[in-house]
Amino acid sequence: MQNNPIQIVPLNPVIGAELHGVDLSKPLGDRTLAAIKQALLDHQVIFFRDQDLDPDSHIRLAEAFGELEAPHPILPQVESHPQISILENDENRPPEINVWHTDVTWKDKPPLGSVLFSTDIPASGGDTIWASMTAVYEALSPSMQKRLEGLRAVHSIASFAHSSNYDASQNMEKMAEILKLYPPQSHPLIRTHPETGKKGLFVNSGFTTHIEDLPRDESDALLRFLYDKVKTPEFQVRFKWTKGAVAIWDNRCTQHYPVADYYPQFRRMHRITIKGDVPR
Repeated sequence: MQNNPIQIVPLNPVIGAELHGVDLSKPLGDRTLAAIKQALLDHQVIFFRDQDLDPDSHIRLAEAFGELEAPHPILPQVESHPQISILENDENRPPEINVWHTDVTWKDKPPLGSVLFSTDIPASGGDTIWASMTAVYEALSPSMQKRLEGLRAVHSIASFAHSSNYDASQNMEKMAEILKLYPPQSHPLIRTHPETGKKGLFVNSGFTTHIEDLPRDESDALLRFLYDKVKTPEFQVRFKWTKGAVAIWDNRCTQHYPVADYYPQFRRMHRITIKGDVPR
């Protein structure tokens, strides 16, 4: 039996790996898919270069990891494939998402992960940084880990109301409907990964509003402390995009930061999110 042709190149000891020797536009065999899924669990975010994904193959790739999320209520979509969100910026739509965040934690079941495909890349800039929430948690002192156990935080989609880039965000009646459809959700601060069993931090500055059962000043101070830990370079990997690159990340144990240093150049990405489970 031949060895699996996929080459896995870790980008650092903590998070991130590039995978070579696979064409994601074609259906994946069982052994190849198993190797990719294991690499995702091992490295939390994995990257592929020089891929040629049309919407159908992008959907097929994402479906290999699980059932897909419904179309995003705010982000624009590929008309023929509404489960593909369009992330694009140019001189008329400056980047506004340059904050550390975990995708769609405002749902009761945040996504398992995302599959992001680069269609148009600026000549320079536009990198994305991922951080390991497992590494952040493990770097906390035992007393702080104990302090956080059992605490829960509220996550809300309301932060989109401040965006000027999306039609729904600028329509207060539409935003009210979205908030009614997706009310704020409570999740544990420390989440146990359902597959690896490892604990990780599960709050983010993009969607977390406050910690429950704490005075607001204590909640704000504790969240600031945790958010600062996410910024530690030793917990991160930075990916320089090229046209046709693909990133797949585990949304249950990472945060990411799209670096908005390319304005007013054009940047367009296609993203699909995969359904997850209730954080435990």
